[in-house]
Amino acid sequence: MRTITASELLNRLDRDEVTYLLDVRTPEEFEAWHVPGAVNLPLAELPHHLSRIPRTAQVFTMCAAGARSASAALLLEQRFYDATSIEGGMAAWANVYDEATLNVGRATIVQVRRRGKGCLGYVVGAAGECVVVDPSTEIARYREVAEARGWRIVGVLDTHLHADHLSGGRALAALAGAPLYLGDAEPVHFDHAKMPERIELGEGEYAATVVPLASPGHTMGSTMFLVEGGALLTGDTLFLDGVGRPDLAERAAEFAENLFHSIHDHTDTLDDGVIILPAHVGEGVDVQPDVVVQASLGQLRWRLVPLTMEREAFIAWAAGQAKERPPNYQLIVVANQGDADKPLDELSELEIGPNRCAVVAAT
Repeated sequence: MRTITASELLNRLDRDEVTYLLDVRTPEEFEAWHVPGAVNLPLAELPHHLSRIPRTAQVFTMCAAGARSASAALLLEQRFYDATSIEGGMAAWANVYDEATLNVGRATIVQVRRRGKGCLGYVVGAAGECVVVDPSTEIARYREVAEARGWRIVGVLDTHLHADHLSGGRALAALAGAPLYLGDAEPVHFDHAKMPERIELGEGEYAATVVPLASPGHTMGSTMFLVEGGALLTGDTLFLDGVGRPDLAERAAEFAENLFHSIHDHTDTLDDGVIILPAHVGEGVDVQPDVVVQASLGQLRWRLVPLTMEREAFIAWAAGQAKERPPNYQLIVVANQGDADKPLDELSELEIGPNRCAVVAAT
């Protein structure tokens, strides 16, 4: 039986080389989260529905952790299908990364994409120094980005207290000997540096600036970061297809009003050409290899309905969009607050599943 890794699957998907991706989990598992383009046929039903699978297709099988997909691939091989199992299943898919780069002013921004889960982190560098924004617990990836470009990590920034994935901020800051910056209003139980008014990367003519913008709404301590006046790292405040959900703290109307003011107070004065770089990407946003996930502020002003709403209408709409919480979100929040009884890198099973921190809007 042939197998490939989840990273190899991503490469094949990006090259449009997957003709048939078969997910053999239950319909409930599939509905909750699946690889885009996959076809669901539970393993127990597979022997009775082989006619649904094209004989000429190269079939890649997927499940939760790899066992069921291996069984499915063996069954298909016995029936003379060309079948390959995905090692580690959706658990491995949750930890598939790639990156893309853009230049803004004197800064270089590397977007580190956790493609399977839709999480976006950033390394922003200039003149030999960098800051890391919203790192996952796979902190080696961010160090490798910095080292490959000759940057020294001088700060680690979390845009907010995350509810859908574990933050690697504390571990990366400790390893790099750099401060961890987090909004003071976040209810964390560990020491962190006070958010500065301005961060300078490097010195001289090639230095770049990062300006933190307090943006309560999704959480009370949410912060956006304006890089060189030309790119806005929006965290979970503003997405390419919606805004951050305000209901996770059970104070939806209050947080929705804060969110409205945070978005408009900071973006109404910015030019249309400012690039928006969010912390998540939804299923409706196309992600291409080597291309930064982004939109201009002008594009969002034109197509994103919530940005056109008056205050009362926005509050009513955003507060009324409560939906299913991110999987294990309460346990993830406790861990990110500093109260886990295990190291964060031993809690990776909590992250398996989609992100659900956005209120997706009509465009």
